[in-house]
Amino acid sequence: MLALDPGAPEVVIRRTGIIGFMSAATTPVTGRVAAPGDRRWLVLIVVAVAQLMVVLDSTIVNIALPSAQRALGFPNSDRQWVVTAYALAFGSLLLVGGRLGDMFNRERVFIAGLIGFAVASAIGGASVSFAMLVAARALQGAFGAVLAPAALGTLVSTFREPRERGRAFGVFGSVAAGGGGVGLILGGLLTQYLSWRWTLYVNLLFAAIAVAGAVAWIQPSRPDVRPRMDWRGAVLACAGLFLIVYGCSHAETAGWTAAVTIACLAAGVVLLAGFVVAEQRSSHPLLPLRVILDRTRGGSYVAVFITGVAIFATFLFLTYYLQVVKRESPLATGLMFLPMIGCILISSNLSSVVGLARFGPRVLIAIGMLLGAGGMAYLTQVTVSSGYASAVLPALLILGLGFGMIFAPAINTATFGVARQDSGVASALVNTMQQVGGSIGTSAISTIALSATASYLITHHASPLAPAIAATHGYTVAFGVSAGLLVLGFILAIVLLPSKRRLAELRSAAATAEQAAAEPAPAAPALAPSPAAPAPQPAFEAIPVALCSCSPVVRAVPRAAATPVR
Repeated sequence: MLALDPGAPEVVIRRTGIIGFMSAATTPVTGRVAAPGDRRWLVLIVVAVAQLMVVLDSTIVNIALPSAQRALGFPNSDRQWVVTAYALAFGSLLLVGGRLGDMFNRERVFIAGLIGFAVASAIGGASVSFAMLVAARALQGAFGAVLAPAALGTLVSTFREPRERGRAFGVFGSVAAGGGGVGLILGGLLTQYLSWRWTLYVNLLFAAIAVAGAVAWIQPSRPDVRPRMDWRGAVLACAGLFLIVYGCSHAETAGWTAAVTIACLAAGVVLLAGFVVAEQRSSHPLLPLRVILDRTRGGSYVAVFITGVAIFATFLFLTYYLQVVKRESPLATGLMFLPMIGCILISSNLSSVVGLARFGPRVLIAIGMLLGAGGMAYLTQVTVSSGYASAVLPALLILGLGFGMIFAPAINTATFGVARQDSGVASALVNTMQQVGGSIGTSAISTIALSATASYLITHHASPLAPAIAATHGYTVAFGVSAGLLVLGFILAIVLLPSKRRLAELRSAAATAEQAAAEPAPAAPALAPSPAAPAPQPAFEAIPVALCSCSPVVRAVPRAAATPVR
């Protein structure tokens, strides 16, 4: 989690993610002198390289996955674990990783995250078995959860002057935005002309550059008061999420009624229920429940969760369709995804800059859900003989526009107006919901898709094209399920999210309450010292800068500027 400087003229919180990463703010940091101007920009380069490495990894491995499957010989039923292991570890440990940055020397946490990520990447590149690859991906996710908050915390504490901070976050946002697209192209190049293993080995180069720069230019910082870690809550949450994901995956081979499947799903639900109880009783909860029980934020989290399911499914199944069924090269596959990334960028910025103030989050997110459902429904029509321009490209354009309309308003709504002590966890939870949604969704939808493929082969095994047709049938079933989830998201957006007028009323009431709380106490009797009025807490606004990687900037704004949306 990011450290805030209470004396700074504005507070910036930065969160990113492919499909997402975050930073959060909790604890003041002292003992850190702002670096000289030349050193500050060198620190920005170091942090940007680290961010690029993390963002690349979310897309570069997807392009290499079919080649890795052929090399290691693991079945279709296991391939989703290469994606799920990383997303599950990253999403479930993100709050823990952010807290570690608050508890210890952030420079050392940052370097440890870089080294750990590089070591995990080397293990993955050298994998000789499926189990080794999945373990390396999970280790990557764990160290990524440590690295991402520390990187953003370093950036915030280095750039304190508002104008320079804006420039620094502009550069950082550009890296976050372009990283997904670069990953698609670089993954294709490395896989096609070297080996799929180099999509993991390339992280060693990025990590070496970032570690050398961190040692040379980043100054150490330690908190005045070290916050406590809610280890009980962390263990319950991680174990519960893992059991649910494993139960969904096990259902593919054993069925949904198998004893192991039912036991894992039931145990996962029980552990997550225990996590809720533990957070209610903890004096230092990892996730204060007041954050998610707010209806407005809760609706935003649900929207991000459902969209995470859909976007992970799109990348996974379309990659296999294009490379395995259509025989496209890894490089061509990466290039084919770029229109979707471009549409997400355009749509997210337009919806946040123009649409949010004019229409409110309910309208934008609901329309985005419908566009996403339409794009997924369009993909259900693909066949073995479909062409990219007619069957895939229109769907990618529609999906990109829809996802951008969801991410920007959802992140703004989820992080606007939170109390300072909750601002970090509110930002972290957006990214966590997307990653966990992608983990659970990829596992469950993969199970459904592979079951549909197997059923098709049983009844159509005689045709020479039966394997390709059956695989395509499984992909279309997966797209259909994703479309149904997005329709559900549309309904929930209408029910849970506030209208523009209601949101303005809530924000106005909150601003009035804060202003009243900040008014000075009545004059004390003569000769008695007059207590100082408490400093007003700033309102917050979220400014999306790169929503293809879910990366808004959340900053404190002056009281006069904290007006409700009109």
